[in-house]
Amino acid sequence: MLKQLLQGNQAIVQAAERAGLGLFAGYPITPASEILHELVERKDIKVLQMEDEIASINACIGASLAGLKVMTATSGPGFSLMQESIGLAHMMEIPMVIIDVQRVGPSTGMPTFPAQGDIIQARHGSHGDYFPIIFYPNSVEELYRYTFSAFNAAEESLSPVILLSDGYISHLYETVELKDYPIAQRSRSPLGTSNRHFTGLTHRDSKPVTSSPETHRDLLAQLQKKCMETSRNYNFYEYMENTEADTLLIAFGALSRAVYQFKDKYALFRPIRLFPMTEELKDVASRYEHIVVLEMNAGQYCYQVERLIHREVGLVSLPGGQIDIKEINDRLQGLRQKLPKQVSVS
Repeated sequence: MLKQLLQGNQAIVQAAERAGLGLFAGYPITPASEILHELVERKDIKVLQMEDEIASINACIGASLAGLKVMTATSGPGFSLMQESIGLAHMMEIPMVIIDVQRVGPSTGMPTFPAQGDIIQARHGSHGDYFPIIFYPNSVEELYRYTFSAFNAAEESLSPVILLSDGYISHLYETVELKDYPIAQRSRSPLGTSNRHFTGLTHRDSKPVTSSPETHRDLLAQLQKKCMETSRNYNFYEYMENTEADTLLIAFGALSRAVYQFKDKYALFRPIRLFPMTEELKDVASRYEHIVVLEMNAGQYCYQVERLIHREVGLVSLPGGQIDIKEINDRLQGLRQKLPKQVSVS
């Protein structure tokens, strides 16, 4: 099996090429720019540097309708600009992959400092109701692996799938085993080869129905069902049980690698499919008296965990792009003393 030393962003490109990427449209932005730079060298992939992120994602929508597997890549500020078209793509049922390499924000923030500030934007950033599938790896090897998953899930769900990264992982170099993971075939015929009508309006049987609340409710139910059924095939998480511990730590992305150092004192749960949230977390959480979420933001995923498990959850908030093991340890010890002992509420 071929092994190669790759940067995280390079691993994404390697996997996207093998997964059948036909067109990439994007705009340079730190810390995602290497994805565009690497793809320019691929002769079999159409690469467009657009004038901005809005044009980039709209070009992807058009190319997907034309029958190509498509991808764009950006960071927080560009991701914000894409949000209107992300909502449109969900309503039009457009398969595509969106890479968001997170950095400190809001606005332009600190461009070279990694962060995890786009968690809620990834899930709820666009208008209306929609149901995205979102992955967040924590290594270069996983960026390679779950890029395949993102393309496959997009084809199965006929929707945009988001692959989150951060400045640490995307700029990290690690040895990757370049496996050939299963590749989903293109999920539908190109525009013009069928009688289907593609629209961002509420629709039934591919035809716009603009004045029926019942039709809109039925459509949303179908979109949600499709997302949930697809996501069951991609129920990725990591759980490190610790029968001697009374506290479960939840972390993801680059920060989870630092949290591994505490596995002797705590149990660890790492969601890889951030959304839809994995139901297994309910069962795992019920085994521990305390639950603590660690994340490089002000608590975006913590509150989602509380909604899922119906319990008070502790938070170690680490925005600003710095991971300090001593600080994490001190914060955990101080927080744990304040948390009430609980059992899960079913």
